[in-house]
Amino acid sequence: MFQLLFVIVSIEAALILTLGFGTPLRRAVVKLLDLLKRGRGPLVTKTVATTMLVLFGSVLFSTIQINTRLSESGGVANSTDQVMFANRLLESFLMGTVLFLAMVIDRMHYYTRELHITRRNLEIAVKKSKITSA
Repeated sequence: MFQLLFVIVSIEAALILTLGFGTPLRRAVVKLLDLLKRGRGPLVTKTVATTMLVLFGSVLFSTIQINTRLSESGGVANSTDQVMFANRLLESFLMGTVLFLAMVIDRMHYYTRELHITRRNLEIAVKKSKITSA
């Protein structure tokens, strides 16, 4: 599970960097995200996000249970509980990071599209004003 989450975080970080800088690759990424947001894409995305949110809640609850069990035993923990706690904590952190980066990608895509539309409208307005003033 950890390898998959690390791969997803890496891919999301690469997408954020691509959307953040005005490279030719950004155009392709924006078009790809546009295609993903059409048809059944939003339904699939919401389903996956909801599933990850439920898993995140389950892992977080399990982490809290282990922490409560550790505190009730007087702070003395066996090595199994410590390993389980560390694994659950890492898993919950990675899932939360994946969900947060997905929201960041969604907002960056939205603002990149709005910026492109605004620039295009501005160019059209400038051309019209040059034609009317000439």
